[in-house]
Amino acid sequence: MQLGFVVVRGRSMEPTYVHGDVLLAVYGAQPRIGDPHVVRLPDGPEGPRPIAVKRVTSRGPDGWWVERDSTREGVDSWLVGALADDAVLARVLWPRKPRHVASMRRCRTLVATFRKKREKR
Repeated sequence: MQLGFVVVRGRSMEPTYVHGDVLLAVYGAQPRIGDPHVVRLPDGPEGPRPIAVKRVTSRGPDGWWVERDSTREGVDSWLVGALADDAVLARVLWPRKPRHVASMRRCRTLVATFRKKREKR
């Protein structure tokens, strides 16, 4: 298993994660139902889809069922079907809970404020 950072792009996991959030993930970990994971979705009509963050909701005979948190946009198993074992790349370790996400965003805001003050000098 290997740790890595993932940067969220897009809005399919809102309100849990927003564009630009940085997540800590463990690659090669056993999928856990209910947790967000880094997944490889099947190619679409326009070609390969980007690596995505989705929530694993169940395991069926055809593979892992993943869903987006947003009700308005994104691609998930409702559109592409269940994912094979090797398509679930990593499990998100942090942040997973809303209070952790809020803490992470406050830290990001503090760092940005500090940088702006430092640049003014």
